[in-house]
Amino acid sequence: MRLHRLRVTAFGPFGGTQEVDFDALSAAGLFLLHGATGAGKTSVLDAVCYALYGAVPGARQSPGATLRSDHAAPDTVTEVLLDLTVGGRRLEITRRPQQNRPKKRGTGFTAEKAQTWLREYDAREGVWEALSRSHQEVGEEIGQLVGMSREQFCQVVLLPQGDFAKFLRSDAEARGKLLGRLFDTGRFAAVEERLAELRRAAEQQVRAGDERLLALAQRMAQAAGDGADARDWLLPDHRPGEPGLAEAVLEWAAVARVGARERLAVAECAVAAAESRQAAARIALDDERRLAELQRRYADARRRADELAAAEPRRAAVRDRLDRARKADLVAPALALRAETEREHRTAATARERSRALLPPDLAEAGADQLGALERQMRQELGALDAARRAEARSAEITAERAALDREARADEQLLLDATGWLASWDADRLRHQERIEAAHLAATRAEQLVGRLEPARRRLAAARERDALQARLDAAEERQGSAQERANQAHEHWLALREERLRGIAAELAAGLRDGEACAVCGSAEHPAPARAADGQVDRATEDAAHEAYRRVEADRADAERALASVREQFAATRAEAGTETVAELAAQVGEWEREYGEVRALAAGLHAAQEAFGSAEREHARRVSEQREAENRVSARNARREEIDREQAALERELTQARGEARSVAEQAALLEHRAGLLAGAAEAVREVEATAQRLKDADGRLSEAAFRAGFDTPRAAAEAFLDDRQQRELQHRLDEWQREEAAVADRLAEPATVAASERPAARTEEAEAVHARVDRALREAASVLAAARARCAELARLGREATTETRRIGPLREEYDRVARLAGLTAGTSADNERKMRLESYVLAARLEQVAAAATARLSRMSGGRYTLVHSDARGGRGRSGLGLHVVDAWTGRERDTATLSGGETFFASLALALGLADVVTDEAGGVRLDTLFIDEGFGSLDDQALDEVLDVLDSLRERDRSVGIVSHVGDLRRRIPVQLEIVKERDGSQVRHRSTGAGE
Repeated sequence: MRLHRLRVTAFGPFGGTQEVDFDALSAAGLFLLHGATGAGKTSVLDAVCYALYGAVPGARQSPGATLRSDHAAPDTVTEVLLDLTVGGRRLEITRRPQQNRPKKRGTGFTAEKAQTWLREYDAREGVWEALSRSHQEVGEEIGQLVGMSREQFCQVVLLPQGDFAKFLRSDAEARGKLLGRLFDTGRFAAVEERLAELRRAAEQQVRAGDERLLALAQRMAQAAGDGADARDWLLPDHRPGEPGLAEAVLEWAAVARVGARERLAVAECAVAAAESRQAAARIALDDERRLAELQRRYADARRRADELAAAEPRRAAVRDRLDRARKADLVAPALALRAETEREHRTAATARERSRALLPPDLAEAGADQLGALERQMRQELGALDAARRAEARSAEITAERAALDREARADEQLLLDATGWLASWDADRLRHQERIEAAHLAATRAEQLVGRLEPARRRLAAARERDALQARLDAAEERQGSAQERANQAHEHWLALREERLRGIAAELAAGLRDGEACAVCGSAEHPAPARAADGQVDRATEDAAHEAYRRVEADRADAERALASVREQFAATRAEAGTETVAELAAQVGEWEREYGEVRALAAGLHAAQEAFGSAEREHARRVSEQREAENRVSARNARREEIDREQAALERELTQARGEARSVAEQAALLEHRAGLLAGAAEAVREVEATAQRLKDADGRLSEAAFRAGFDTPRAAAEAFLDDRQQRELQHRLDEWQREEAAVADRLAEPATVAASERPAARTEEAEAVHARVDRALREAASVLAAARARCAELARLGREATTETRRIGPLREEYDRVARLAGLTAGTSADNERKMRLESYVLAARLEQVAAAATARLSRMSGGRYTLVHSDARGGRGRSGLGLHVVDAWTGRERDTATLSGGETFFASLALALGLADVVTDEAGGVRLDTLFIDEGFGSLDDQALDEVLDVLDSLRERDRSVGIVSHVGDLRRRIPVQLEIVKERDGSQVRHRSTGAGE
């Protein structure tokens, strides 16, 4: 890789545009980059790194930092251009960071996104050919050609001597981190971690299998109910993981099943005897309950008969009230008619008073005939206004027509104004439509190019998002698995402790079930002279069962957590392989950039048809506007003649209407006034007639009501009204009477039942005594059935556990073999195996080989710079923690002894670090695919050298020209300005730094 030209604009300390001609600097092979502190020497190297990778070196890529120069004018765009040859191709990279620029319209600034251009020089045609404007495409292209990441490039092309001085004095762990970044050996560390994970998983499976087998044995002992502890019987001779444990558990199961079948036969006999006693007690209890029910029925019927007799006066009052209501039903029509007539009379009187209030005072007491005559007179005057109405209507038509002519005139005036303005801008609009069509054609071509790039980028982005989400799930799953394992261990220990405590007091538990005269389940004796007593806090079987059940639950949770963890790890590995190492933000930014660009060009291309249609529509609009302009001018002439004609007719109509309106403002108002007065007179006359008619109807209704009340047997109409009840109230009274009658019949039937009467004559039933006897024998039956069910469950549980133990024994064998194989391989790669004599990890082994290559390449230059005194050697001796592989020593030819690089002096350290940096550049270059690095930069460190040492170093650097390399030294040392003729000086000024090329004579 050779740099030709660098141009920076508004970048870092450079306020304007500055250009560096690397071809002129590289011609001498060795050149000096110097300047005052803060002038911008490092910014030149930053610009090279930014042009290649879109970012400055990591140490200067601080959050919130900006690449734009504070000295730059607001309208100057920050830009870096780099011309270089790499991989046999001449390329030109131009990058602009995100920055704010002045708005084209108005005041203020607008944000402009970052931009990248990549061009290649075609030597045959002698022109530059554009390759891409995509950040991702340019980054991938440069990364493939250079063959190094940004970190590697900054380490081997921009040689920071301070980092390598630290490298010489650091321990093996620090060296491993630096070499791991440069040589990308993370995959070997991933292999170590993967093998360690497989070993832990296999070990956990074997251990879990042994624990499950022991748990099955303990559950068998518990199911057998003999009080023994399986661990006490198994563990002294059979440890977890030994083959004999499975046979011992199966033997335990066979013994337990024989004892359980014997106890099952005893329990079946006890249940049969208890069932016979329970059936006899049930018959006696049913007889007593039937007698008690009959005696209760008789007492209840007797009580109800007494209550009916006491309620007889209330029944008579209800019957009398119902009879009076039924007589009042005959008067109800007359009552309703009289109420309706009185309501109509009041309504008519109110309407009469309201209509009289609207009449003049002299007509307030006028009769219906007088009011009717006045109404007819008003109607005659109203008919005389018909001719005046027609004249007024015509006048309104003329006014409306004049207004319409005015509106048309204004519309035509606006139309002519619009048409004139539109036609004036037609030439510019036609040119704009044509440019829009051309832009849509170009956008369609760009959209086709972007379609092929978007889908792969979206898949990688989706995979990266899933990878990041799975990382959080993986951490949570690991935490859950560790927590579940701890809970399972605690629950297991708690259960075993309770089990042991229960076994110590099992004698008291067995003694609690002893009965006088019944055989002991342990010794068979029917006498129990001194049964054991339970101590305070004695653990019973229920407590132990609860603890065991809790252990089973948390053990199941632990197994679920392990399965979930394995599943998440597998998914994470798959998504990480597909997404790569790029972050979601980087991928999302690239996809967003392409999608945004694709959306813009697609939207622009989609408007092609619309643009063509718009152009055609604009041409049609032009023709329409010309036609409308001519028609509007013709309408203006015709409208002026019509306005003169209607003005003459309007004057004649105004004279006629003045006579007809009188004091009113219009003929319509005068007619409305007469119509209103006639309506008031007609309404008042009708109201007077209605009052007279309703008064007569009210008098007739009073007579009919008095006659109907007398015929129904009431003294007055008021008495009939008070006795009236509606249908609902009468039904309620009748329902009460019917309910009393039904109650009497039911009580009489109950008192006449022979069985009820006979039961009342017998002594009271003894139900409680019979229930107590039945409860006692029923309890005995349940106890016997419980014992039987437990015996059956014990047999079934022991059979099931025996099958599980057999299955578990078969499953553990392959797991143990897999664990042995994975454990040996993991120990070998981790450096903990006895077979690994130097205790060297796999990643350390690979890095040791790289370090050996670097030491060999560095030794050639170090020997020359030190006058043949020093050479670097790699050491694989063990370190303080028993590991080895990353040691680095220096051999002093004067003493013949090998010592640590940390013992070198300041100048000697500079020799060694510079040689190490140059050697590392060669090795990393070869590792990156053999890409040739023709331009190197060395940053500081020369101030620690004396004149002789400085000459030797410069000779070594000058010898790099033999490999056609150029080296740029970045330094403040004044002596270098006299020794190196070709120089690039950075001059610090108030309006920004300036770049000056200088060429002096040697020794000047």
